[in-house]
Amino acid sequence: MQYNPSEIESKWQKFWIDNKTFKADNNSDKPKFYVLDMFPYPSGAGLHVGHPLGYIASDIFARYKKLKGFNVLHPIGYDSFGLPAEQYAIQTGQHPAVTTKVNIEGGVDKQGNVIAGYENQLKKIGMGYDWDREIRTSNPEYYKWTQWIFNQLFDSYYDNSTDKAEAISKLVETFKAEGNANVNAVADEDVTIFTADEWNAYTEKEQQAILLKYRLTFLAEAEVNWCADLGTVLANDEVINGLSERGGFPVVRKKMTQWMMRITAYADRLLTGLDGLDWSDAIKEAQRNWIGKSQGASIFFDVVGNEQKIEVFTTRPDTVFGVSYVTLAPEHPLVAEITTEKYKAKVDAYVDYTSKRSERDRLADAKNITGEFTGAYAIHPFTGKQVPIWIGDYVLASYGTGAVMAVPAGDERDFAFANHFNLPIINIFKGQDISEAAFTEKGGFELQDSDFLNGLDYKEAVEKIIAALEEKGYGKGKTNFRLREAVFSRQRYWGEPVPVYFKDGMPYTIPTEALPIILPEVDEYLPTSDGEPPLGRATQWAFDTTTNQVVDNSLIDNETIFPIELNTMPGWAGSSWYWLRYMDAKNEEEFVSQAAVNYWQNVDLYLGGSEHATGHLLYSRFWQKFLFDKGLVPTDEYAKKLINQGMILGMSAFAYRVNFEYFINDMNIENEKSEILFVSKKFIDNKLVLTDEGIQVILDYIKVKYNYSNDINLIYHMDSVSPIHIDVNMLKDGGDELDTDQFKAWREDFSNAEFILEDGKFITGREVEKMSKSKFNVISPDTICDEYGADSLRLYEMFLGPLEQTKPWNTQGLSGVYSFLKKFWRLYHSGPEETFFVSDDEPTKEEMKALHQTIKKVDEDVNNFSFNTSVSTFMIAVNELGKLKSNKRAILEPLAIVLSPYAPHIAEELWSKLGHETSIAEAEFPVFEEKWLVADSKEYPVSFNGKMKFLLELPLSLSKDEIQEIVMNDERTIKQLGDRTPKNIIIVPGKIINIVG
Repeated sequence: MQYNPSEIESKWQKFWIDNKTFKADNNSDKPKFYVLDMFPYPSGAGLHVGHPLGYIASDIFARYKKLKGFNVLHPIGYDSFGLPAEQYAIQTGQHPAVTTKVNIEGGVDKQGNVIAGYENQLKKIGMGYDWDREIRTSNPEYYKWTQWIFNQLFDSYYDNSTDKAEAISKLVETFKAEGNANVNAVADEDVTIFTADEWNAYTEKEQQAILLKYRLTFLAEAEVNWCADLGTVLANDEVINGLSERGGFPVVRKKMTQWMMRITAYADRLLTGLDGLDWSDAIKEAQRNWIGKSQGASIFFDVVGNEQKIEVFTTRPDTVFGVSYVTLAPEHPLVAEITTEKYKAKVDAYVDYTSKRSERDRLADAKNITGEFTGAYAIHPFTGKQVPIWIGDYVLASYGTGAVMAVPAGDERDFAFANHFNLPIINIFKGQDISEAAFTEKGGFELQDSDFLNGLDYKEAVEKIIAALEEKGYGKGKTNFRLREAVFSRQRYWGEPVPVYFKDGMPYTIPTEALPIILPEVDEYLPTSDGEPPLGRATQWAFDTTTNQVVDNSLIDNETIFPIELNTMPGWAGSSWYWLRYMDAKNEEEFVSQAAVNYWQNVDLYLGGSEHATGHLLYSRFWQKFLFDKGLVPTDEYAKKLINQGMILGMSAFAYRVNFEYFINDMNIENEKSEILFVSKKFIDNKLVLTDEGIQVILDYIKVKYNYSNDINLIYHMDSVSPIHIDVNMLKDGGDELDTDQFKAWREDFSNAEFILEDGKFITGREVEKMSKSKFNVISPDTICDEYGADSLRLYEMFLGPLEQTKPWNTQGLSGVYSFLKKFWRLYHSGPEETFFVSDDEPTKEEMKALHQTIKKVDEDVNNFSFNTSVSTFMIAVNELGKLKSNKRAILEPLAIVLSPYAPHIAEELWSKLGHETSIAEAEFPVFEEKWLVADSKEYPVSFNGKMKFLLELPLSLSKDEIQEIVMNDERTIKQLGDRTPKNIIIVPGKIINIVG
């Protein structure tokens, strides 16, 4: 029987599922190991070959750990709520619940397209998941507990004294007994001080309004990223260059009342917690920068003619005497209040302009300096001088207080702004030249023109100015974070309903016994451009507090029946705790049992993309720390080790269309503009210009087309060459040759295309780019599995290069690993019919050496995540064993085990042929024995006067005298010496033999 992957792979995939081969136990005597993939969101496009890279690597590691005797948890699920799933549903005119189910399970969509389904694709690649633990964030059984966690956050506040989250009821008891004067908690900055008597005299609504200022999830008016085309608010990490990451639509800054998560309460713990994680330096640095901890001071500037004060946060309070103006972020709440009538029109226009720019754009754009004067003035707290108040888009409302005290002498952007608008620059640095640039060093200077700070350096001046600020009441020392509260509202349909109803305008959580609050059906689920959530169309969306049920809106009486929140949760809600649900996926009584979470503890290995550094990977750490504070999980970090797999790039293909005009003298024939002509790659140079040969072949084509002889005078003009992305699946045998018939059938506008060939073939141009449907360079893993088998796909993806690196895909490279698997198969078979034949004879030392070299190398490679070098090791081993004609059971059984994590289907088939009834996944990884790699003989080069004449194999145990006796009695030595007597015989055991003279 020849190697036939299509026959054996489906057989073993069914076997693994039917026998629950990879089922993990929540109670085992074996050591535990938890391998987690960042779960996918299911799109209709399905997986392309770039997606499984991390999944295959994690599957190899999970299978390896199972062979090593671990109780391995390797689950899978789907991030099935959120924007990607909803956008796909909108584009295809279907309900997101329908498209999500089909995209996961496979089926036929509304347009009649056959959708493979993520689940089927993952099974086809041979993933060893515990399928019984599969989760979908859009299933009510799952999001019941997402809603429950939301309620826990709502019912908690952050106590700075205990440095953790505490129950809001504890805070209420403190308010009742002593007011809030001595409460040391994270809260909104506008909290007022009240006594116990005042608290007890407040109405319920007033009390709830105060508690909202402390809760870890709360309602607040905030500047958000609003995308009208998507009809929703976006997180900062979902906006790129002022456009939505999903769809590329314009995003503007807009004030809206939103649910927020008080992630800033955990800023310091999120920062320090990074030190103990085995994550990449790049990910940790990205999070450190995003959290942005900085030490400095808050300073208050009075505003002329206004009772308001401007609070600025600065990391350089020592430079306060260099302030020559104050700059506010355009969206700062004081802008509208302090701007004078004279400057109002310009300021309003500028605020509108900046609202259309993302924070990322504003930070990155240092060249274009823009701003407007408000007409207002601030009063310097120490000198009493008036300084102008400007607005500028280089100041962000989301950082610090949204206001800066501008010190042009000591800050590059302040310096550029001052120069651009001819504002004063005060040189407070003695002996430093600031004529061309600001002096930004923290040290190595003496202050001047700085009153009581004159002559001081940075450290001394900072200490002295902070003391003065606090003494005079002008400000205080402060630690600031760049991290902002996380916006938790989405004006979308396809998301978790927020489990809140409103009584007298105040939010109350729906009790646990009434959860889940299931997403209602609506007539139209598309978003609205004005921000009104689609759930506003629901007719049965009110909560009856007496029956704990969702009832018809017409029953709302605001006494016992109240309206439910219309916003839904963001996509990151369900992904912020999913690893915990995998531990106990079927539990109906709690989000995870204490027994399960205490057994699994946390994730031992997490694989996923680095693009989630400041989104999912930050939010999920926040939720884990909160759950830890509440005593619900045993660790405050959920992933010990994180590996970010690289990207597999697509190899795009281009057909070159020539746009040209020609005129044939005396015949008055001009070409029609609709003429479509493509030329093969040979006729285009690197600058996308026709070569001389290319011009000539087109001229020849025109003459042939119109049947003119060569002596006709031809006038031509070449306009340009247009490279057109073409579907790489139209290339013959995965190479560079285009199937022109398929190409003409691909697009109606190319149905009449003509082609100029080279050597009878149309050769395309190739270029490595990101794999994307828009570039037509997507390769489906299903296609590869059908042609080469899943084991070939798995091996090839690992063979492409180090896991963390980005590398290009080339389908032609699959033939190499496919040939290797056929060679591996033939080790276990003999004869032209490839009949299974394995001998029970004792293996030779050479065979044992080849085996144990492989065991040792693969063992090291897997633990170092160097999967690419393991594949090379397998190839070397099979070549060596093939030369030795090895078919010994003692070699081939352990070899199958070592290969099985990488190519599990062929390994399972051969394991079965070897007589085993259980899966190879239940075997034990072979133990490496050093003795088989220790050489017991040496092939000596025997030299005469330094020139090697022959080789002589001798045991390494021989002494120098024994080696000399054997060499001198060797017929080749006798023949070489003749009648001569050597002058010297140099022998170094284990190294050289040299006969001199």
